Amino acid sequence: MNQPMNKERKQFMKTCKPVLFTAMTLFAALATTVQTSAQSQMTTFDPAANSTIVTFNVPGAGKGAGQGTISGCINPSESISDYYIDSDNHDHGYVRAADGTITKFDPKGSHATFPTGPNSSGWITGNYIDSRNVSHGFLRNPENGNITPFDDPDAGKGYGQGTSGNDINDSKEIAGNYVDSSGVSHGFVRTSGGSFTTFDPPGSLSTGTAGCTGLNPSGAITGSYYDSAESVNHGYVRAPDGTITTFNVKGAGTGRYQGTGSSSINPKGWITGNYVDASNVNHGYVRAPDGTITTFNVKGAGTGSGQGTFPETNNPKGWITGYYVDASNVNHGFQRSPKGKITPINVPGAGTVSGQGTFALVNNPSRAIAGYYVDSSYVAHGFLWTP
Repeated sequence: MNQPMNKERKQFMKTCKPVLFTAMTLFAALATTVQTSAQSQMTTFDPAANSTIVTFNVPGAGKGAGQGTISGCINPSESISDYYIDSDNHDHGYVRAADGTITKFDPKGSHATFPTGPNSSGWITGNYIDSRNVSHGFLRNPENGNITPFDDPDAGKGYGQGTSGNDINDSKEIAGNYVDSSGVSHGFVRTSGGSFTTFDPPGSLSTGTAGCTGLNPSGAITGSYYDSAESVNHGYVRAPDGTITTFNVKGAGTGRYQGTGSSSINPKGWITGNYVDASNVNHGYVRAPDGTITTFNVKGAGTGSGQGTFPETNNPKGWITGYYVDASNVNHGFQRSPKGKITPINVPGAGTVSGQGTFALVNNPSRAIAGYYVDSSYVAHGFLWTP
């Protein structure tokens, strides 16, 4: 999320915005927290994929077009965090425990909340938007629900500016980006003690970090950046010592908003993402730590502008999950094995016309996948897919 080539929130979703918060407020923005038992859930079994699918809705999620439950970040214990859109089209955060219990929360002063995480211990980061449309990062404590807001010191304080936390690892390091007073985006890493280090790849005019899985346990960060006025996209990986390596997939286009995006880096340093060719068609790739790149396309992916294959995450064993857009602009999830075998994922109840379908987003070490589907009324519902 929040990288220049933002595809993780797709057509239906609202993009995460930037974030902010000063040292005076570092302690205590308490969330409005509501805990509810598991409800509005349904479990089905897909014999074709030998998998179980649990669908769920956050209580209070809207039931109109463009509303509902978004599910996109999952940790090793199958705790899920993301946001839901209520009947007034307001965005709120939630975390769903492995037993299905859902806790809703919003930082104090939030008009829209977008969580990412959680890490293995349940800490959540993200961003919220205040009444002036300025973004602020936050860190949520799983033990008591307390929320600590934060801002990069160089973040702007105007409309559409601020700070966003995009991923958190088990050391409670946070990778994110901020938008300065000139409207330019830059990357940052925040230590568990609250210190910021900002960065930009060479030649970047707009830097983003990938959400949910853009920061690995050792502190390596991936994302993408735009160059020059042509806004061509390029991938990068930032090592824990701060060294930045940029890369481009062969075949990536060099026109406006074309190029190479990066969505995820696993503990071994393998990166996955998509690239956009000269015809604006999307293709998947996986990049080894030595820089070797393997490209792939899901069978059935469309070959028109805006269609194609969108890998989202790769787990520690190299399983990749994502979605693809077919020739009718319908969305379908998939998982790809380390040997390249691809299995489609379609959630029962997903719509079958343009803009609808299944979005598989994040997998964990045991290959459980969090995602959402859009039904025939354009309402979103969360799901948990387990092999």
